[in-house]
Amino acid sequence: MPLSLRRGTVTGVLERHEGLVRAEVDGEPCVAFPTLTGPVALGDEVVVNTQARALGLGSGGFDVLYLNLTRGLGLVPEPGAHVMKLPYTPLQVAVGHVEERSRTPAESGSDVEIDVSETRLGGMPVVCCSVHSQLAPVCAALRGLRVAYVQLQGGALPLALSDAVRELRARALLASTASVGACFGGDVECVTPWSALAWARATGHDVTVCAIGPGIVGTGSRLGHGGLAAATAANAALALGGRPVVAARVSEADSRDRHRGLSHHTVAVLDLCLGEVAVADEGDSAGWREACAGLPLAHMGRGPEEDPAFFAAAYAAGAAARRLLE
Repeated sequence: MPLSLRRGTVTGVLERHEGLVRAEVDGEPCVAFPTLTGPVALGDEVVVNTQARALGLGSGGFDVLYLNLTRGLGLVPEPGAHVMKLPYTPLQVAVGHVEERSRTPAESGSDVEIDVSETRLGGMPVVCCSVHSQLAPVCAALRGLRVAYVQLQGGALPLALSDAVRELRARALLASTASVGACFGGDVECVTPWSALAWARATGHDVTVCAIGPGIVGTGSRLGHGGLAAATAANAALALGGRPVVAARVSEADSRDRHRGLSHHTVAVLDLCLGEVAVADEGDSAGWREACAGLPLAHMGRGPEEDPAFFAAAYAAGAAARRLLE
């Protein structure tokens, strides 16, 4: 299981966002996460991981900055952090986690504190997505509510990689974010999805939406794909007294039989849920085009014109969750 690393020089800085830099190293596309590797500038001598691009992975057509030799050595760990992301690997990094604090502020700037470890969800709706591209239409249906996004393992791990999350936050369709397990870059870090859901409830959110990051880990087998994170989210919600809504993955456009209609991903998720979960009715998708106008809608290279059923079904899941609050 060798890493594919090479040295290079930063020859272009194309975009800077919070927690993410899109750059070029020797003319090849590269992404960097400066909270891990330090700031990035033109002319920096770096080491990049080339494996995803070399293998031609559809969701990884770029290199990832592994080490900045110019300005990324001797970086100081986060003060007070003790729990590692990716422990005992070459990428281990100590990050402060919600579970390390027995109490957390109820609202930003509030003096009130709530014990997250004792928090139950009290019927809070939890939308469980099997692919990241469901996130935007789900959140469109929840406009006006205080929504938390919880990113689970199964796709990209860096939360900052998501353009959809940036846009949803800019439009006030997402209030807060949490990254779970090996994922990183949320407003808070959580070891488990149970703690993440408890945090969302304890900090005053109306609804939580769980999804994997962009891309998906897949093997072509029923139990070997990242979309099963939706079942984990549903079971965590059930255990804590929440009301899970599984976002059905539906497609009219995919030529592969396993994704046309109700995807095998969704069937597997529903089979693995350990209690009663909700799935949206077709009527819940009414008005999805107007509500999603201007949002970044793309799934496997297709937009709402090429595959309207996919986005309508995701929106319907958000609408079903909203209905649970009535």
